[in-house]
Amino acid sequence: MTEDTTYTPPDVWKWESESGGNWASINRPIAGATHEKELPVGKHPLQLYSLATPNGVKVTIMLEELLALGHSGAEYDAYLIKIGDGDQFGSDFVSINPNSKIPALLDHSTDSPTRVFESGAILLYLAEKFSALLPTDHAARTECLSWLFWQMGSAPYLGGGFGHFYKYAPVKIEYCIDRFTMETKRQLDVLDKHLEGKKYMCGDDYTIADIAIWPWYGAVVLNTVYEAAEFLEADGYSNVMRWAKSIDSRPAVKRGRMVNRSFGPLDEQLHERHSSTDFDTRTEDKLNPV
Repeated sequence: MTEDTTYTPPDVWKWESESGGNWASINRPIAGATHEKELPVGKHPLQLYSLATPNGVKVTIMLEELLALGHSGAEYDAYLIKIGDGDQFGSDFVSINPNSKIPALLDHSTDSPTRVFESGAILLYLAEKFSALLPTDHAARTECLSWLFWQMGSAPYLGGGFGHFYKYAPVKIEYCIDRFTMETKRQLDVLDKHLEGKKYMCGDDYTIADIAIWPWYGAVVLNTVYEAAEFLEADGYSNVMRWAKSIDSRPAVKRGRMVNRSFGPLDEQLHERHSSTDFDTRTEDKLNPV
């Protein structure tokens, strides 16, 4: 490994230039709104403002799974937040999520609208609201929440670490890629060992732990993010691969992946979702045929 010795940190860091990379234009060291922007509100109590990144997909899968289970109260309107354009810094969005990250949910079914931000918090909120996809047994619930929070704590190493330096950084830095590859492979090994002899993360029951983990780790081994499956030798994690393929085949997962998606094949992009019929009538190949 070669060592990069071209940069010496100053005594005090100053924000003097963009950091480079795909997301440089939206990175900044301060919080708060940059502009006034009103968010649209649809007809359903649940209003989702998001983008089909792994964190956004967690919530749309959760909502589609709840609807598949017959929870009609989980009907929702989903609006696209274009993070590349800075929509997450609009005043209405920041009022829901002061951290300016997708997804953000507003529940109008409560006495006053309830804001929920952070994907793990939204999954837990919806699971408790509809008494679904979260075990009621104390030990099983605790196990499920442990894996939910494992994902929340671990994924930044996968996305912000490995994914950034392997896929998006303007310069390939060997030390950074090695550091985060090692951690990503360790996490995949944690999952692979845990999933041996188990259908889902918490045994025979599909839960919010699976919904949280799959959009990150399932997507990596199935090679739908970062194009790094070969680099990571994903086929070697046979239990993770089996689990990932099983979840990938679920109808609600297929629908959830399409919502707020603004990239990839046009027939898999549903920018906004207001009804279950939108999957058949409002995908981008139908709204904007080439």
